[in-house]
Amino acid sequence: MSSAKSFRARVLAGEWLCGSFINLGSALTAEIAARAGFDWLMLDYEHGPGSEETLLHQLQAVAAYHTATVVRIADNEAPRFKRALDLGAGGVMVPYVNNRDEAQSAVSSVRYPPHGTRGVSKFNRAAGFGLGFDEYYKHAHEQLVTMAQIETPESLEHLDAIAGVDGVDVLFIGPLDLTTNLGVQGEFDHPLFVEARIKVAAAAKHAGKAAGILVTAAAQIPVLRAEGYTVMAFGSDGGAVTSGLAQSLAALRSK
Repeated sequence: MSSAKSFRARVLAGEWLCGSFINLGSALTAEIAARAGFDWLMLDYEHGPGSEETLLHQLQAVAAYHTATVVRIADNEAPRFKRALDLGAGGVMVPYVNNRDEAQSAVSSVRYPPHGTRGVSKFNRAAGFGLGFDEYYKHAHEQLVTMAQIETPESLEHLDAIAGVDGVDVLFIGPLDLTTNLGVQGEFDHPLFVEARIKVAAAAKHAGKAAGILVTAAAQIPVLRAEGYTVMAFGSDGGAVTSGLAQSLAALRSK
């Protein structure tokens, strides 16, 4: 692994890190986003349509740029971590982490023994197809990022326990899921959601971790920064394509 300051080190140092969601399963849009200069990209394999093959192509497309890659897996299951990480992902975002046990399970799936339970293989892309295995095995637990998504009232009740797990680096709010589960779907200025955001940021700060969130409107960014959020994603490739094509069509039809 590179001797340069890792994305995980930047996360834990509280650096301002700008990201975007890549949800089309496209290597081309992933490359476009990396070329644009984002610090990190979330490759969505929870709700996105991609497969392991498209994930491989996305990771290869982004590799030429100084952009970290975090794969959002569909569930907190060890094989899903193994596949994403062996392909060369720089970290994993885990949906619906509700308590300490689930957080510990996620971290264990990210890390090799003796730090965790991730299966060991030398011949994979992450380990340089064997040529970089020794270094990767030695340092992976120090450099791979684990983002635990906070999306339920239960997770809010166990914030300190989740944040206290060694290896949970980011408490990351999924705003649509969390507002839905709080009974205020899509009301991102609702007092219940604002209170939840403040609690998440405080728990992360107390544990020396980072608070992260998917931003739903540009006007929220200064508010979220003031609340203590440092790992943010705004927009997506799917959203950009949809809005861009709609604008083009509207311009053509207005003539």
